[in-house]
Amino acid sequence: MNSFSMPAAVAHPLSNAGQILKQYTPESAFFFASPTRTLLAQGVHDMILETIGTDRGERLSDRITRVLAAQGRAGHGVPMAVGAVPFNSTSPAHLIVPKTIQSAGPLSSAADALRPQPQASLQTLRKVPEPRDYVRGVELAVGLMRNEALSKVVLSRMLEMTLREAVDLRAVLQRLSQQNRSGYTFAANLSDPMAGLSGSERGPSSRPRTLIGASPELLLSRSGLRVVANPLAGSAIRSPDPDEDRRRAIALLASEKDRHEHAIVVDAVAAALRPFCRHLSVPEEPSLTQTANLWHLSSRLTGELRDLSISSMRLAAALHPTPAVCGYPTERARAAIEALEPFDRGFFTGLVGWCDAAGDGEWAVVIRCADVAGRALRLYAGAGIVVGSEGQRELDETSAKLRTMLNALGLDQAPEIG
Repeated sequence: MNSFSMPAAVAHPLSNAGQILKQYTPESAFFFASPTRTLLAQGVHDMILETIGTDRGERLSDRITRVLAAQGRAGHGVPMAVGAVPFNSTSPAHLIVPKTIQSAGPLSSAADALRPQPQASLQTLRKVPEPRDYVRGVELAVGLMRNEALSKVVLSRMLEMTLREAVDLRAVLQRLSQQNRSGYTFAANLSDPMAGLSGSERGPSSRPRTLIGASPELLLSRSGLRVVANPLAGSAIRSPDPDEDRRRAIALLASEKDRHEHAIVVDAVAAALRPFCRHLSVPEEPSLTQTANLWHLSSRLTGELRDLSISSMRLAAALHPTPAVCGYPTERARAAIEALEPFDRGFFTGLVGWCDAAGDGEWAVVIRCADVAGRALRLYAGAGIVVGSEGQRELDETSAKLRTMLNALGLDQAPEIG
């Protein structure tokens, strides 16, 4: 594990990623664990609150580049921007340049050594929309696709919950990392940094607001000239019976409806990346990937950038939102979402990750997540709707996706959500 501190620029080796997780508290600025690294950021040295806007993130990317370059010239360690970008391109990102960063290798095996935490109890639950209304929304979306130039739209639902005690965020991170060892586990403090991010600076009634989750989907990573994108689209609920589980996986891979949905996403991602790449490799066929609750169709795109001036944030903003979380064409899908979803997504289906001064970085899609403030939570899940989608099946899929966070909360009783 390495510790980077501003202004100190020396990295000190520590033990492992498990130690980083043990140091995480609700007041921590940012936690991020990917298949390659684990990061813990503390304190706020600078804030970047630009929107992606209509320029596909050029202004946001330029602002990050300027801020990090200035930090580097001032000798402030290894500057990095970390945080989250919302779904809506007109809402500001919540990105910070932290005062200190600790890093280590992957978290997956280290999380097993941490002791299980007590269970939590549910006090209130509200479904937005109600399940029957979500099914109706799917039917309306399919009708739009039959009558308008709309190929796909992603419809989401939300659970508003109150627990009897404050959420144990560190325990949730531990459970999430154990559920999906190849995913992207994150916790981004969304509180106002002007109120202070440490317990001693915080007022007695203020509470951290945290975006927490474990996404299976990499939007974009950049290391030097190498870029990788790994869109997921097309899903099937897993079965505890091995034979049935295998049958569902094979059926998903052969499903014309799901392969069509997946192809829409892959084509859009490839089209967005090509202008930046000297070479881009796109798989001819999707493969299968799995989480604890779902099978997904997956395609891993790899490319070589034309030049190093194109940062990971610039690439991620150019891709966002992909048809995997919005639909296609994008603006028609956005309009359908605004008409059919009875809530603001906030950071759900946005981006979470990091970008350093060299432009390298990792950005995951914000799915399988919750927005947490004390005892109050909002959990989100969505499903891609295309012609041929069935309302009850899509409702069941969102319920399976919601179970990722519900399981991570360690509830003493599983709530009825379908």
